[in-house]
Amino acid sequence: MKIGFDNDLYLKMQSEHIRNRISQFGNKLYLEFGGKLFDDYHASRVLPGFKPDSKLQMLLQLKDQAEIVIVISAEDIEENKVRGDYGITYDMDVLRLIDAFQSRGLYVGSVCLTKFSGQPSAERFQKQLGEMGIKSYRHYKIPGYPSDVVKIVSDEGYGKNEYIETERPLVVITAPGPGSGKMATCLSQLYHEHKRGIEAGYAKFETFPIWNIPLKHPVNLAYEAATADLNDVNMIDPFHLDAYGETTVNYNRDIEIFPVVNAMFELINGKSPYKSPTDMGVNMAGNCIVDDEACCEASEQEIIRRYYKCLCDKKRYGESKDDQYKLELLMKQAGISIEDRMGAKEAIQVEDATGNPGFAIQLDDGTIVTGKTSDLLGAASAALLNALKYLAKIDDEIKLISPEAIEPIQSLKTDYFGSQNPRLHTDEILIALSVSAARSDVAKKAMEQLTKLNGCEGHSTVLLSSVDEQVLKKLGVRLTCEPKYEETGRKYHKN
Repeated sequence: MKIGFDNDLYLKMQSEHIRNRISQFGNKLYLEFGGKLFDDYHASRVLPGFKPDSKLQMLLQLKDQAEIVIVISAEDIEENKVRGDYGITYDMDVLRLIDAFQSRGLYVGSVCLTKFSGQPSAERFQKQLGEMGIKSYRHYKIPGYPSDVVKIVSDEGYGKNEYIETERPLVVITAPGPGSGKMATCLSQLYHEHKRGIEAGYAKFETFPIWNIPLKHPVNLAYEAATADLNDVNMIDPFHLDAYGETTVNYNRDIEIFPVVNAMFELINGKSPYKSPTDMGVNMAGNCIVDDEACCEASEQEIIRRYYKCLCDKKRYGESKDDQYKLELLMKQAGISIEDRMGAKEAIQVEDATGNPGFAIQLDDGTIVTGKTSDLLGAASAALLNALKYLAKIDDEIKLISPEAIEPIQSLKTDYFGSQNPRLHTDEILIALSVSAARSDVAKKAMEQLTKLNGCEGHSTVLLSSVDEQVLKKLGVRLTCEPKYEETGRKYHKN
């Protein structure tokens, strides 16, 4: 993999920049933290070299100065809103985040329930937090928010919110997901701090879009692809251009809300510290791109992956989201098409030659390994074994797993579990391989290559089962599938 991003430089520059912003505001900064603090795989895919936990590692460099306030909307608690990536409700995710932060030595000061209006489930959650010894506060819905600035910045608006007691110079405001009320929580705290005669500031930390690279740079286009269903649009920041004559990139929601936020700053402190949405940001990622071509290539693949996912979701679930045309436009702007998907051509060639599904994996050195469907294995399982053979320099004719070891597993599936598909999925073939590794040095050598699949590209000519998708995801294979089922005319996908 080509490295396009200097992660060590990023950790150093980002932490220093935040320290400078803290000192700018009298040693008290409320930092709205957007995106994922843990496991930011989107950033690691489009900025090769960016570690998935980079933002967490950066915070750890500031841990003696920082405390964390986790924000959750009472409306989301009442509606049992679920995180799509983890499959858990937002309130349970708050508890997960607390454990995750504390286990890494970061101080979680409290939880803030926003948009509170007496929701019973929110009250129960707050009681649960109290029983666990976790401080919590209520912030209320403000009529006319965000347009009625005069009312919002008054004792009838922010003044009704409970003041969150904090101890450290850097207060990181984070949340389980978007729309939780992070910015409103920061501004409410600025109001209360000002009433108490305490100087405090606000800043925003989001990795994307990257403000100091071009608007149509593939990295920024990949961010639009990732948020296509939210209708986020990257834009030139007109306020920054007007104030400084400098072209920078922001996104529509921050640009649209900036006049309101600016007016709030003026009402709270008498003047605004910022002239543009870009000014509010502290993101240094753009300064740490060391190989622009590598980041462009990685981002183009990410856009194509997002497009394939959209097509597959529509095939599985119907017209649930209207993001296909936006993704097609983004591909056009990037000058790419599905013909540029790594491994797709080779997988389709396997299917054309055999009449059955094919699978291809592009390895770290650019080599593309394929797998075909057989009586024993699905195409993904076959490609997985072939990739391990290649990486371990094992002759293609050598069997890593004997058919005699596979047949009992097939019998278990069909005779006892009632499966109609006797071919082994990727999880089953890996179990068989691990059993073989106990007696076979060749199988053991193949097993030792599994970590080398992390970051490789995979393409299937048919929709895969959820089991295969999850296994490939855990291995770090970046998967795309053609939007069709294995059997012609099949309406519902079967494992």
